[in-house]
Amino acid sequence: MRVLILGSGGREHALAWAVAYSPLLSKLYIAPGNPGTAELGENVPIRAADVPAVVKFCQEQSIDLVIPGPEAPLVAGVADALAAAGIACCGPSAAAARLEGSKAFAKEVADAAGIPTAEWAEFEDEEAAHEYVEEMGAPIVIKADGLAAGKGVVVAQTIEEAHGAIHAIMAERVHGAAGEKLVIEECLEGEEVSVFALCDGLEAVFLGCAADHKRVGDGDTGPNTGGMGAIAPPPWADGEVVDRAMAEIIRPALEEMVLRGTPFRGFLFAGLMLTAEGPKLIEFNVRFGDPECETLLPMLKSDLLPALVAATNGTLRGMELRWKDEASATVVMCSKGYPGAYATGGEIFGLEEAGSLPGVCIFHAGTMAEQESILANGGRVLAVNAVGEDLAEAIERAYAAVDTLDWADGFCRRDIGRRAV
Repeated sequence: MRVLILGSGGREHALAWAVAYSPLLSKLYIAPGNPGTAELGENVPIRAADVPAVVKFCQEQSIDLVIPGPEAPLVAGVADALAAAGIACCGPSAAAARLEGSKAFAKEVADAAGIPTAEWAEFEDEEAAHEYVEEMGAPIVIKADGLAAGKGVVVAQTIEEAHGAIHAIMAERVHGAAGEKLVIEECLEGEEVSVFALCDGLEAVFLGCAADHKRVGDGDTGPNTGGMGAIAPPPWADGEVVDRAMAEIIRPALEEMVLRGTPFRGFLFAGLMLTAEGPKLIEFNVRFGDPECETLLPMLKSDLLPALVAATNGTLRGMELRWKDEASATVVMCSKGYPGAYATGGEIFGLEEAGSLPGVCIFHAGTMAEQESILANGGRVLAVNAVGEDLAEAIERAYAAVDTLDWADGFCRRDIGRRAV
């Protein structure tokens, strides 16, 4: 098979790593890719969200399967354009991608399907949003309706903080057009987990459960980020939690999307809060999480590529994925200043040595190659993963790899997985 992966981050490096050694694979392309993916396949200078260029390349290179990494090309309709050209894509249509593209739409689907979720309301008028917050009190959650690169959610602990978030999103447009509409919802209490499923429209196959660390600072302090690290499996999400998540959240969502005439295919990511009443939906994403992807795929024993093919052609029924009976931890290394302004261009030393440590995989998230050197070229730069017999060993191995690296401008959280062990 000739396969194209769309994206340039750590998730896409992990996807490339997972499919690169499949017996089904004959040629692997990554658009635009990064220095890590270049070691596994051929990088192509095409932006992931440049839908016409992606379709043209697939036609010219006789691509058999496209695997989108980020959400932007899916919301932009890349799966629809590829389908029109007769090219398989392991991702949802633009209509189905609204599960992530619009928080209000996702909540409407949840209510229609009877999926347990937080009480919520949507607003296009700023004054009405302020009045609602005054009525409901704090803590309360303020969300930009559209895509905001994982940074459009504010868990406001006070009324004042909620008012500030509403004004920043709706009036100051800190997230651009994503803030034209707001979703405001009750603040759920409990442990947060991410549950992943591979879907073919009707069927869903469990693809792992992880716990992300969103805030930039140790002890879950500071602003939200795209993800500072993850662990799998989280000890607070046992088999019963997973079974309930699949039965009460994932599969009802698939059924509702079929009823709406927009069946969902591809990776479905359910962000859940494990409340006293059971799992409740926080939000849906329509792609593999990042850094959860880098955390889960190193534990997969099965060949991923046949499952992705089955998801595109509706033949997932009866398919099971085999997993290592181990644990995994990922520490994300970032450029100093992230998620605010940060410098790029600093050289990273010790990658080969760190990557050769037991159980370690290093995925490139925001790097560039300059002759023989690897330089930082983003906010989140490396996803350092390690697998071990248990979480304690996985975490210890991941930080041993981090400490082997020499990067003057880099930093990371030092408490990934601490509560879990």
